[in-house]
Amino acid sequence: MKILITGGAGFIGSFLSEAYLERGDEIYVVDDLSTGSLSNISHLISNSHFHFVNDTILNREVMMELVGICDIVVHLAAAVGVKLIIDEPLKSIHTNIAGTETVLELANKFRKMVLLASSSEVYGSNSRVPLSETDTRIYGPTQILRWSYAASKAMDEFLALAYYRTKKLPVIIARFFNTVGPRQTGRYGMVIPRFIGQALKNEPLTVFGDGAQTRSFTYVEDLVRGIIGLIDESRAVGEVFNIGGEGEISINDLAKRVISVTQSSSQIRHIPYDEAYQEGFEDMQRRVPDISKIKDLIGYENTYSLDDILLKVTDFERDRLGD
Repeated sequence: MKILITGGAGFIGSFLSEAYLERGDEIYVVDDLSTGSLSNISHLISNSHFHFVNDTILNREVMMELVGICDIVVHLAAAVGVKLIIDEPLKSIHTNIAGTETVLELANKFRKMVLLASSSEVYGSNSRVPLSETDTRIYGPTQILRWSYAASKAMDEFLALAYYRTKKLPVIIARFFNTVGPRQTGRYGMVIPRFIGQALKNEPLTVFGDGAQTRSFTYVEDLVRGIIGLIDESRAVGEVFNIGGEGEISINDLAKRVISVTQSSSQIRHIPYDEAYQEGFEDMQRRVPDISKIKDLIGYENTYSLDDILLKVTDFERDRLGD
């Protein structure tokens, strides 16, 4: 099969490309490298079944050719990370909504299946544990920019489901929960690579807020297996699925765990949200997925523990820093 991966030079896209190449598929990646990196896919460039196009998903002519060539579209391209959303809100909203509309329109034109990568952010500040796919979304005021990402990803889902219901376009929606692994950057606020980078330099681990907020984490290779499994299962079409970890840890305890795993002399420093992001910033207190739906359909399981994840990211960051 020929698979088009938008945002394929990103952290998740590069692992997904590897997995599809390993099973013999042909991969087309389009990425403008705004948050992705050539270093993520440099080891794939020489593969005759891998094709990279450095362009934006907003370039309709390029996207028309790529969607026409491929059998399936995995739409990962998006503005990601709380910091990026706050720093560049207009660009982020435009990329997430107009880009997805372009992908869906062209997929419908050529009748190609689409897997849309959504986010746990769509649940907003709903702190129910665990969160199921049908739970209510709770958002704060529009003056708080962090909610623009949640709203844009929710609109992406609405668009995809509208194409499915009115045009019979085969779409699958996967909501990712805090995916982690090598190649992920802490530059846009991703907590584990940021903590590990700080710990390896024996710098203070900067915890935003009081650190009592909890998260669950998923290893990227587990997520990739979930994506491929959903695409291969015809019963997934027209449905929404959570993909995420099953444990829960506070950010304070995560920081302590990182210090232990890296054997760092770092201390923990708390920074108010207003200082880290913007005045009035709101965060979710808990974010844990109910993954029973994807488990029941494709037998999805998480095979990496949090300690496994931390060790893998630490090894990667040590190599990157030349330690």
